Amino acid sequence: MYAVIKTGGKQYRVQPGDVLVVEKLDGDVGSTVKFDQILAHGEGGDVTLGAPLVDGAFVHATLIETRKGEKVKIFKKIRRQGYRRTRGHRQHETVLRVTGLEIGGETTKWDGEVDLSSKALINAKARGLTALVAELEAAAAPAASAETPAAPKKAKAAPKTEALDTAGTEADGVTAETAAPKKKAAPKAKPASDSAE
Repeated sequence: MYAVIKTGGKQYRVQPGDVLVVEKLDGDVGSTVKFDQILAHGEGGDVTLGAPLVDGAFVHATLIETRKGEKVKIFKKIRRQGYRRTRGHRQHETVLRVTGLEIGGETTKWDGEVDLSSKALINAKARGLTALVAELEAAAAPAASAETPAAPKKAKAAPKTEALDTAGTEADGVTAETAAPKKKAAPKAKPASDSAE
């Protein structure tokens, strides 16, 4: 069973299990979105059109991610006039997973499990960027990290001292006598005076 929905001024043909990228919608990650503007529905060759909407029909979806889309470049040029302007735009969009259709008392649901991984996380996993994957997973689950105890912070490095540590340096074969002497700073140049006139 499929349905044709209208959202963001566009029409989409959806069925349970589809991943859908639409204009930005309000909601948090993992929330349920319900579409009630159903223009048509059908199964196989049977199609039922609304007039203009189908009464009592709904499409349920789970919000996976709200993100910026791909960059679109806008380039303007007037030849022989030295006029060139380049602009860019990234449209806000929402990624949805269609979980079920409810049309005329008949319900069709998707049996799979909704994965709430963002596109950036999927791309980082595909490229093998383990540090970025860990960072994105930590940002995606702030509630889970708040429940677990925080990792201990690294100890600060000991301040450098003027004297050599005899225990560590003698083991390396360096002693106070064999260590290179410290160089003195060069004397500052005195400004030339204008006394000779």
